Amino acid sequence: MAKEYKIFISHSWQYTNTLEALRNLLNERAYFSATYEESTKNNPINSENESYVKIRLAKKIGDSDIILALAGVYASHSSWMEWELDKALELGTPIVGVIPHGQERISSIVSSRSVVDVRWSTESIIAAIRAHAK
Repeated sequence: MAKEYKIFISHSWQYTNTLEALRNLLNERAYFSATYEESTKNNPINSENESYVKIRLAKKIGDSDIILALAGVYASHSSWMEWELDKALELGTPIVGVIPHGQERISSIVSSRSVVDVRWSTESIIAAIRAHAK
C-alpha cells in the first residue's frame, strides 16, 4: 500500500484558487495519496486570537510530512506565510517551494527556506514530496 502523505500547503488566502488547483493536480494521480492539514478560507481556525491560531497552525505544521509553499511573489507580502515557513524550519518539517503555473519570479521568502523549488508539474511536485518528506 502506498504511503499517504500529510501535506500542509502554505498559501496566501487571496490566492485560494492556486491552492485548490494544486490539490486537484495531486489528487488526480491515483498512485499518490495525501491529506491536507492547512487552514483555508473555507475551513479556517475560527479565532481572532493570534496566539491561539499560531498554536493550532504549529500543530498542523508539526504533524505534516512536508510543507508545500506556493512560491508566487505574493508570498513575499504575507506575514502568515513567512511565519508558517519559519515554524516549519523550527519543527524540522521540510519545505518544497512550488512555482505557480506561468510564473517566472518566485518569492525569496519561499526560496530561502525550501529544500528545493519545483515548477508546476505534477510529476516534479510528487517526486519532490517523495524525496524530502519526513
